[in-house]
Amino acid sequence: MSRYPEVKWAQRADKVFITVQLSDSKDAKVNLEPEGVFNFSGTVGTGNTHYELKLDLYDKVIVEESKINVGVRSIFCILEKAEKVWWKKLLRGDGKAPHYVKVDWDKWVDEDEDKGAGNLDSGGMDFSNFGGMGGMGGMGDMMGGMSGMGGMGDMMGGMGGMDEFEGSDDEGQEATKQADKAEGDAKPDEHGAGTSEKKEAEAST
Repeated sequence: MSRYPEVKWAQRADKVFITVQLSDSKDAKVNLEPEGVFNFSGTVGTGNTHYELKLDLYDKVIVEESKINVGVRSIFCILEKAEKVWWKKLLRGDGKAPHYVKVDWDKWVDEDEDKGAGNLDSGGMDFSNFGGMGGMGGMGDMMGGMSGMGGMGDMMGGMGGMDEFEGSDDEGQEATKQADKAEGDAKPDEHGAGTSEKKEAEAST
């Protein structure tokens, strides 16, 4: 029986950041569709526990300009929005976000503070393009069997075009105290796109 990995998200006016929190994943496959459908699957551990999820995103994305980094501790994706507008929430529909989808407070900024993706610390990750790997099927096949992903950086070096990012974020994927505090309430995922919701989330813990 499949399990759901924990997912964290944040956004800017033109991008959505999705982090799948899954350490040492094997056979990791990510499929992104222009209509805003995000699929992930992978296995973990000696028992090959299977994880998978499907996210129907709030709006459309540009697959060819979206980027992905598969690391030892997580799979980090930068999705390019088709329209440069702030999403009210991550997922379409009227229901609440699933319990495993949480706000990534480490990457979150409020709409009035948004200065573009350049203020995100991406830790010198090497990104590959979703649309530049022979389609999404090719991306999944390339990821298959790359447990640990220690050589991913060398393999994908120079393909990301993400020179504006500096620092070390891949090594800081573990939830911080602030994130743990804020994530006690899943409501910000569904409705949190600004300061008031952020304060409510922090006050409710």
